[in-house]
Amino acid sequence: MFPTIASTLATLFYCLSAFLIFKQLGTATNRRWITLLPAMIAVLVHAIALHRLIILPQGLNLGFFASFSLIAWLISIQIIISSFYRRIESLGVVVFPISGFASLATGLPFSDHLINTSDNAIQGHILISVVAYSLITLGAFQAGLLAYQDRSIRHHHPGGFIRFLPPLHDMETLLFQFLGFGFVSLSVSLLTGFVYLEDIFAQHLVHKTVLSIVAWFILGVLLFGRVKFGWRGIKAIRWTLTSFVFLMLAYFGSKLVLEFIL
Repeated sequence: MFPTIASTLATLFYCLSAFLIFKQLGTATNRRWITLLPAMIAVLVHAIALHRLIILPQGLNLGFFASFSLIAWLISIQIIISSFYRRIESLGVVVFPISGFASLATGLPFSDHLINTSDNAIQGHILISVVAYSLITLGAFQAGLLAYQDRSIRHHHPGGFIRFLPPLHDMETLLFQFLGFGFVSLSVSLLTGFVYLEDIFAQHLVHKTVLSIVAWFILGVLLFGRVKFGWRGIKAIRWTLTSFVFLMLAYFGSKLVLEFIL
């Protein structure tokens, strides 16, 4: 009962923050911290709900909706933190309601997926993997907005929601910051998987491992191209979204098949 109440409260605060941010868009007022305060409360309440939901005496519950909620929570935290040094709180108009839905979705009557392990190293590997997924997911979301922003500017239609996004240069810089941290986290995740898992290419893990390595390679090539050749714009967006697709197939694709189809 308590996780359900906490999830509901988190959803209300997420949506309130998104509404306040939306109301402030295009105005001369500078109340960004007032608009973000409900989101800060939401992530705290969401954290309590996630702790009760995921950390169980018999192991970690990382079912489809629990993982979705955890990743959405991490993404919201990253937006709030990033808003301290860049004016990107407008992203919360879209992201915070999604996090609210993700929080509520954990109460849906689907089976849990318990990982029965007390090994701290394996638990650490799992949590680092989730952090990597959340960072690259946020990078993909950022790439989508960047594509919309770039297309609007190229076609001389800088109206609508684009007026409230950060400058193109800031959006691109933030994209590569997310991807850089995501690449490091994914590298650590793969490394710890090879070290601590008995057989990372076992039958139930091989598809996840191969797809994750493909996503890691694509992301590595993109970051190398950025440093060496100054890749940006459409090329960066395409490589980012391609890496994201492989990574999400590795994680959520396998969970969807195992938990809802098979």
